[in-house]
Amino acid sequence: MKMKKKLLALFLGCALIFGLAACGDSPDDASNPSDDNAGGEGATYVVGISQYVTHPALDAATEGFQDALNELLPGQVEFDYQNAAEDTETCSTIANAFVSKNVDLIMANATPALQAAAAATGDIPILGTSVTEYGVAFGIADFSGTVGGNVSGTSDLAPLDEQAAMIKEWCPDAKNIGLLYCSNEDNSQYQVDTVQGYLEGMGYTCKQYAFSDSNDIAAVTQTAADESDVLYIPTDNSAASNTPIIDNICHGKIPVFAGEEGICAGCGVATLSISYYDIGYKTGEMAAQILTGEADISTMPIEYAPEFVKKYNEATCADLQLTPPSDDYEKIGTE
Repeated sequence: MKMKKKLLALFLGCALIFGLAACGDSPDDASNPSDDNAGGEGATYVVGISQYVTHPALDAATEGFQDALNELLPGQVEFDYQNAAEDTETCSTIANAFVSKNVDLIMANATPALQAAAAATGDIPILGTSVTEYGVAFGIADFSGTVGGNVSGTSDLAPLDEQAAMIKEWCPDAKNIGLLYCSNEDNSQYQVDTVQGYLEGMGYTCKQYAFSDSNDIAAVTQTAADESDVLYIPTDNSAASNTPIIDNICHGKIPVFAGEEGICAGCGVATLSISYYDIGYKTGEMAAQILTGEADISTMPIEYAPEFVKKYNEATCADLQLTPPSDDYEKIGTE
């Protein structure tokens, strides 16, 4: 009987050892379900969207971004959309909240949103869009086209020399060009500085008129309109969100040339513009590659709009008795 008990105990002990060994192997065999699905079919992702302000150009970029991800990763992406309402401190608050939430990727729509996101994290992938010049945004001298680290994205830069030539084409007899922009936007400063160089090379006299925010835009615009023959506004978010104020001062009195279609539709005569929906869509394609592990954001170069279109605002032109100088211009609102 004692021998039977010893054999039974030995058998149970061996069974227990083999059982524990099997349990110890199970995490490696089954692994973590989220690890298995990371970047694979059926994986889910949380993408934070930080949009600097509401206006048609940025809205179109966000729409294109979401459409691309919904088409490429259907049902796999949850969007956390936040709007900073033209406040840089709110951009930082939004970015820090995304970091705390540990989102899988941040899409930063406009330069202030991108700068805030980059300051908040060096780990979470960040894609910018509606950003004119990334080298200017990050103070990178001799920018080569790739930011590196955890940042890449798309640019809304249209050829600034061609924008200056457009003013010459429409208003060859003008003498004084006012450059109207927001002093809090680094890329706006870059654009007016560059365009000023081209315009002065054509013989125009240029003066910059900077407003700090929506509180002083009316006063600065009035001064610029009083002292200029023509106004130029770059792809400036603050101007874009306040076009009714600019139009109220300039409409029927002085031609305004704009860096993008939304500003032109609100208060301008003509523009050389891109499709913000298209660059947003391209940003979404880049995001899908990053999320699924197909691309390394640190090596992704900045992408640019594939084409630029000359457009004019028919109603504003009629009130100023201006007609397009060539057949190259499309009417705003037509495709």
